[in-house]
Amino acid sequence: MEAFRAFLSQPATLIVWLVLSLVCLAVLVWDLRTKNRELGSLMKLVWGLTTLYSGPLGLAIYYFSGRQQISRDSLWRKGWRSTGHCYSGCGMGELVGIVLTVGVLAVSSNVWVALVTFSFAYLFGVVLTIGPLMQEGTSFNEALIDALYSETASIVFMEAVAIGVDTWIAGEAKMHDVLFWTALLLSLTAGLLAAYPVNVLLIKFGIKEGMMNPRMMREGDVDMQQAAAG
Repeated sequence: MEAFRAFLSQPATLIVWLVLSLVCLAVLVWDLRTKNRELGSLMKLVWGLTTLYSGPLGLAIYYFSGRQQISRDSLWRKGWRSTGHCYSGCGMGELVGIVLTVGVLAVSSNVWVALVTFSFAYLFGVVLTIGPLMQEGTSFNEALIDALYSETASIVFMEAVAIGVDTWIAGEAKMHDVLFWTALLLSLTAGLLAAYPVNVLLIKFGIKEGMMNPRMMREGDVDMQQAAAG
């Protein structure tokens, strides 16, 4: 474990990961602008944050489940889209919570850091779920109830793993330490992977519907253009 911490503490490790993530983000932006412009703005934000957090893995998830060009939809693709929604918001909340507690307030207790971080992650995760649902035509009240009902289990599981991994690897690290940031990025991806099977099961048993097939956005746009022309 100490050897692994030493590897994560190397500036080169952080630099390589950040460069790789930025390259993946550039590829994503190019694809969204040239081939998938019909996707909703919040969906684009979801995929952007997912790729920014997890680099090649986030980009691969987008290509597998988030593009209009996917050959056919499936439970596994719906699971990744639902996880991505949860992940994009939770990751943002986790970053805010950890930077606020460790960096700004200099909280030394890992318990308090975990509680504040979880609270922000839950809030952001729900908000980033409500937004895309409303863009798909769901009312605010219905989207809020759906988000609270369907996302709580996913968020709790994701953050339990993410915060647990981060505390285990870098519980004593400070913001000026490279380990603080590399462990945070690693823990985010650990939470993403941990939440995926939870989301698949939630969709399978009807607790969640799963996000709309991105191909339907293109087909719906075509239908509206044809109706306007007729």
